[in-house]
Amino acid sequence: MNAGTLTEAILEFPDNRLLIDLCGEFDRNLTDIETRTGVQILRRGNQLAIHGPEESQAAARDVLMALYQRLEQGRSVGRGDIDREFRLAPEDETPDRQLEMFDGGKVEIKTRRKLIEPRTEAQKAYVRSLYQNEMCFGIGPAGTGKTYLAVAVGVNMLITGAVDKIILCRPAVEAGERLGFLPGTQEEKVDPYMQPLYDALNDFLPGKQLAKMREEKTVEIAPLAFMRGRTLSNAFVVLDEAQNATTMQMKMFLTRLGEGSRMVITGDRTQVDLPRGVPSGLQDAERLLKDIDKIGFNYFTAKDVVRHPLVAAIIEAYERDAEGG
Repeated sequence: MNAGTLTEAILEFPDNRLLIDLCGEFDRNLTDIETRTGVQILRRGNQLAIHGPEESQAAARDVLMALYQRLEQGRSVGRGDIDREFRLAPEDETPDRQLEMFDGGKVEIKTRRKLIEPRTEAQKAYVRSLYQNEMCFGIGPAGTGKTYLAVAVGVNMLITGAVDKIILCRPAVEAGERLGFLPGTQEEKVDPYMQPLYDALNDFLPGKQLAKMREEKTVEIAPLAFMRGRTLSNAFVVLDEAQNATTMQMKMFLTRLGEGSRMVITGDRTQVDLPRGVPSGLQDAERLLKDIDKIGFNYFTAKDVVRHPLVAAIIEAYERDAEGG
């Protein structure tokens, strides 16, 4: 690149303490922004000097100012927040970004332990759909936040009194491994299947409070088979790994919906672990229910993966292979 195309932009920050938080420990936040934009950021007192092409400078400047505004509001700044600012469209940082939900605030989910904010446009649409629809499907690859966001919304609705309980379930299907002969009680055998749901809940609720809720059955985590015969009223119900439910299991689950309840069904059509020849209930439900009003269908791609960047690359490689690329 011609050196003449490189310029310098100066940003000045009035609060030096917030600037320290903006830079991060050992300037790791600045390093992350430099890596993503290709600019060089130098700190000079209460100023940051951005060196690089003007377009890249503008991208870095917008992210730095948005993150500084978060700090002024008393919020923290971490790698996830940086990632979010790069993924969402720049115009979302204007006053028009104050996306209306039920309380007139931003698209965000308050739980006992943290505030959750969608990091991609698909996640933002999904969270809205979770609040607006009594039944909602989240379909896409691993790492896109389908289950995590659903559980966060469930916790939010529980602590605000919108529902009386949370019920999380999964089909107990092995992912290519035989676990049936493991020692222990039925509950101990089932727990490994449920661990991702425990992990999500532990992120949103203090340990002692979660233990008490589980003891009082305010929060239930159970295999899909345990839903048979129940009518689930005033509950937030999540079916995770729904691609591993059979057609009959899916019908059984969907017809448990009771008064005042919401259901979320999440799954990845590319990770079906059912025996060969057994159709996935998720695919059947998608085909049969897509035109029913008040049932939301939300789709994610590898671009929405919010785990390690390599996860998105791995998913894309497998997708290309499946398509014959």
